[in-house]
Amino acid sequence: MGGLRFGWDMEKFAVKRGLIKQLGTSGLEQLGAKYFDDVVASAEGGFTASKGILMHVEANYDAGGALVVDSQQMRGADLEAVLSADGGRETAMESRAAWSSFLDEATGYSPKQRGDKAKETGKKLSKAKSSIRMALKMIDMSKSISEETIAQAHQLIAEIEEKIAQGDATRAQSLGAKLSKLVEN
Repeated sequence: MGGLRFGWDMEKFAVKRGLIKQLGTSGLEQLGAKYFDDVVASAEGGFTASKGILMHVEANYDAGGALVVDSQQMRGADLEAVLSADGGRETAMESRAAWSSFLDEATGYSPKQRGDKAKETGKKLSKAKSSIRMALKMIDMSKSISEETIAQAHQLIAEIEEKIAQGDATRAQSLGAKLSKLVEN
């Protein structure tokens, strides 16, 4: 059995406003139990579980209100063995259907809406990163920007990079706009 046997994927999904509150403290765990097998609750209100070709699913809502899911799916020869066994294709389809239905309920968004939200987040992050590049270029090229403004710009850049790392695209974009205004004046 050469190659990768299992693949790990960590994903973050936007969650419809008010859904986490509506689900309550054990709501995510209950959704996990509805769609997956061997569900074990975590202290943070999330869970770990499995289902067919999904060897491991770990889910929780983060402090920013996003659904964070770490999953491990069979791959390579192990997946081929399951798919070629009697009922294997059905097991795989059931696993994928459970995954999709879980995401629908845990985020409040359809697959298309989740894709749109991901694109929106990507655009915001791209704008924030672009603001950093442009500000650094302006600082490098300008002879009239004060040392105080440069220090403020570098502080904003550090905040933007922190928000990007945290996945807070909206805040990163708004700080990027603030940075652009700072160096343009």
